[in-house]
Amino acid sequence: MPGKLKYNPLTDIPDLTGKSIFITGGTGGLGAESALHLSKHNPSHIYISGRNAKNGEKIINAIKDTGSTTAVSFVSCDLSSLHAVKEASEQFLADTPRLDILMCNAGIMALAPGRTVDGYEVQFGTNHLGHALLIRNLLPLLEKTAREPGGDARIVLLSSSGHAMHPGKGIEFENLRTEQEFAFGGPWKRYGQSKLANLLYAQQLAARYPGITTVSVHPGVVPTGLADNLTLKDKIIVLALTHIAWWMVLRLEEGAYSQLWAATAEKGSVVSGEYYLPVGKNAQKGLVGRATDETLAERLWDWTQEVLREF
Repeated sequence: MPGKLKYNPLTDIPDLTGKSIFITGGTGGLGAESALHLSKHNPSHIYISGRNAKNGEKIINAIKDTGSTTAVSFVSCDLSSLHAVKEASEQFLADTPRLDILMCNAGIMALAPGRTVDGYEVQFGTNHLGHALLIRNLLPLLEKTAREPGGDARIVLLSSSGHAMHPGKGIEFENLRTEQEFAFGGPWKRYGQSKLANLLYAQQLAARYPGITTVSVHPGVVPTGLADNLTLKDKIIVLALTHIAWWMVLRLEEGAYSQLWAATAEKGSVVSGEYYLPVGKNAQKGLVGRATDETLAERLWDWTQEVLREF
C-alpha cells in the first residue's frame, strides 16, 4: 500500500550520531514506530518510557533485530502518577549526560470519567500534567545540551486537531480535580482540553526557553491503540470533528512522520512555539479561538508550575 505522505524517514531523517533521545509511550503505537525509525540513523541512545516492561523489551529486541547498534533502554513511567514521573526522570538523569530530543508522545483519548492517583481529571493529568513534570525536570539537561557546540535540543509535544473539541472556557481550571462529567460530549471535551493544553504549553515553553526548539504536532488520524476503546459512533465523531475522510486515515508508520520531522528536520525549518500538521505543514496561522489565547496560555503555565511545586 503506497504511503499518502511525501516523507521518507529512511532518507529524510539525517544522521543522528551522538544524540540522546527520550520518547514517552515508546513501548507501542507511534512512540514505538518513532523509536524504530530513529534507531536506523545512529543515535547514541534511545530511552523509551511506558508502563509495560514486556512491551518495552519487545521494542528493544525489534530494534536489535534490524541490526541497529543504537543503545535502547526502557524507563518505567506512568504519566498518570506524578510521583512515578518524578522517579522516572531521576532514573533517566542519573544515566545520561545529555538529551537532544524529548518526544512527548504518550497519551490517552476519550476515556470514561476518571481521575489520576493525584486526583486530577485523568486525560488532563496524563496528557498534560505528567508530561509537564517530566519536561520541567529534564529542562536543565536540555538547556545544557543546547549550549554545547552544534547543540540543537528539541521538545516535541503531540497535540491534535481534536484540541478544538475543548469546553467553552478552553481549560476549566476550577474543576480539574474532579471527573468533569459534562452533560454532552464529555470524553471529547476532556480530550480536547488536554490537547489544547499540550499546544498552549508548547507555546509557553518556546517563549520561556528560547534556546530549545519546542513545537506541537498533530500526527494525523492513525489506527493506534488510542482508538481501540472507541465505539463505531465515537470513531465516526473523530473523523467528522477533525474533517478527515476514511480514505485519508494514515497508516501507523505514517502517523509517526509528523513527530519524526519535528524532531529531526533542519533546525531552520522548524519554528519554535508553532503547531504543525503532517508532515511539516505549519498550521500556526490557522489556529483560532482558545488556541491563540495568550492569557489562557500564561494562566496554564502558572497553574501548572504551582501544581508541580511539591514534586
